[in-house]
Amino acid sequence: MNDATKLRTWQKSLDLADFIYEVTAKFPAQERFGLCNQMRRCAVSIGSNIAEGAGRNSQKEFYHFLGVSNGSASELQFQTELSYRRNYLSDTERFQILEHLDTIIRMNINLQHSIRKTIDRSNRNSPNHQ
Repeated sequence: MNDATKLRTWQKSLDLADFIYEVTAKFPAQERFGLCNQMRRCAVSIGSNIAEGAGRNSQKEFYHFLGVSNGSASELQFQTELSYRRNYLSDTERFQILEHLDTIIRMNINLQHSIRKTIDRSNRNSPNHQ
């Protein structure tokens, strides 16, 4: 079990979620239960899955939840582009969100690679490995 709050990817995802809440507060009222809500849910899901994976009992589970986190990040990329097309986001806001997402996705992938190496070493050293 890991302390998720010490992971830079968790910290970055918290910053992103906070920013998403800030920018979506300015969306039109008709998007309150649509795109606004969906973007917020995705942003929260990114960090929540990092936290859940870190709190699980195995590295394999942590690896899996980092992948789920990246899935939510990919959803948010799409929603960001749609919001930009609809003129709900400025160029600067779009850029900031996409930059955050790129950083988080890369960090999660690097963490997954590190975990995969640990899992592979563990499997090679297990008594059941042939």
